[in-house]
Amino acid sequence: MKTTVNAVINLHKILVSPIVLCLMWYYDNWSPAAFLYLGLHGTYTLLWLIKQNLYPDKRFEQQLPLKVGLLTPFLPLAGYYLAPYLLISQHTIVPAWVYAVALLVYTLGIFLHYVSDAQKHYTLNLKKGLIKDGLFRYTRNPNYLGEILIYGAFALVSWHWQPLLILGSWVVYFFVNMTKKDRSMARHEGFAAYRKKTGKLLPKLF
Repeated sequence: MKTTVNAVINLHKILVSPIVLCLMWYYDNWSPAAFLYLGLHGTYTLLWLIKQNLYPDKRFEQQLPLKVGLLTPFLPLAGYYLAPYLLISQHTIVPAWVYAVALLVYTLGIFLHYVSDAQKHYTLNLKKGLIKDGLFRYTRNPNYLGEILIYGAFALVSWHWQPLLILGSWVVYFFVNMTKKDRSMARHEGFAAYRKKTGKLLPKLF
């Protein structure tokens, strides 16, 4: 039997909120910081599932053996559970200013991630080729930037350095994918000029 990468990722996303709630119950931690994390990651899950229904990413339609698919949320993706575990199990006291900064970073990340994915999906449905306007005007990977900001916000709320290591490993993985993407897009006319005007990840404003 086989499953898809999309189904595996969806399972992982769906499991996050129940796991966070179980951690809150087990460690008897009903603090504002724990609820903030639950709300942020829960909202991210909801938006992800809506996105996958309205404009799914075709990359995630790749098939996997069922055993591999069932283990994935608990092995390579399990690192995402570290932030809520540390926050909740250690009854961490999060400084008040972190709430404001985390919400700012998270909101920017959500905007970049989901809006850029929508722009890419619907633009390519109309016309194949380079996307050089909108959120892709200054950076070639606004979706990756958004995802990094989202998980950066989760790490910040945990108020612990270890989730930053997990985030760092994913940033390296994202950069590998971004380099592959550049090589693929190089076949399109005008890519060389577009590349000079944009940043690989961070917006190139000047």
